[in-house]
Amino acid sequence: MKHIDCYLDFISPYAYLAFERLPRALEGLSYQVSYRPILFAGLLQHHGQLGPAEIAPKRDWTYRQVLWLAREHGIAMDLPAAHPFNPLALLRLAWACARQGAPNRYVCEAIFRHAWQGGAAADDAARLQALTAQLAPTRDPAGAEVKQALRAATDAALAAGVFGVPTFAVDGRLFWGLDALPMLRAQIEGDARVDEVWAAAASVAQGVRR
Repeated sequence: MKHIDCYLDFISPYAYLAFERLPRALEGLSYQVSYRPILFAGLLQHHGQLGPAEIAPKRDWTYRQVLWLAREHGIAMDLPAAHPFNPLALLRLAWACARQGAPNRYVCEAIFRHAWQGGAAADDAARLQALTAQLAPTRDPAGAEVKQALRAATDAALAAGVFGVPTFAVDGRLFWGLDALPMLRAQIEGDARVDEVWAAAASVAQGVRR
């Protein structure tokens, strides 16, 4: 059985789509997933980048594309009332619900659907209160222990080479994005083509630097 670490942030529509698509993409394979919510903004800051929703033309394209992809894959999706939103409360809620080292799929699913179904504001206080009551966390989402768990998960992701969400880590390799799911499946199946592209990519010399 293969073990997959799934790095995600509820702010990302692509992470939502990949999360919903994952079971079908890996259907028939033997695997288990550890879901690891992280702060995407921390990755962006570390790598000196802006998020897609911070670049106006890219923001518009992102919303158009994710709605198209959702319909193509048969995934229910509504854009939230405002985006980007501050995901910290949602991330901390996930870690406050963590048992056996990480939040389970039910918790992550509930939080993703809170953000990406219904079209309401993801950070609305009343909605957050209702979601918290539904999930009944065993720890205080605003407590120091939970905040440290989120920081530690984000630091671990950076140490592993994660640069975006969603990222799936298996066999020491990282697979980034919704469109990486077929490649992730090939890795789990032991498809030699994955080894070939890994070797080919490693042979490219660094060119112009800016």
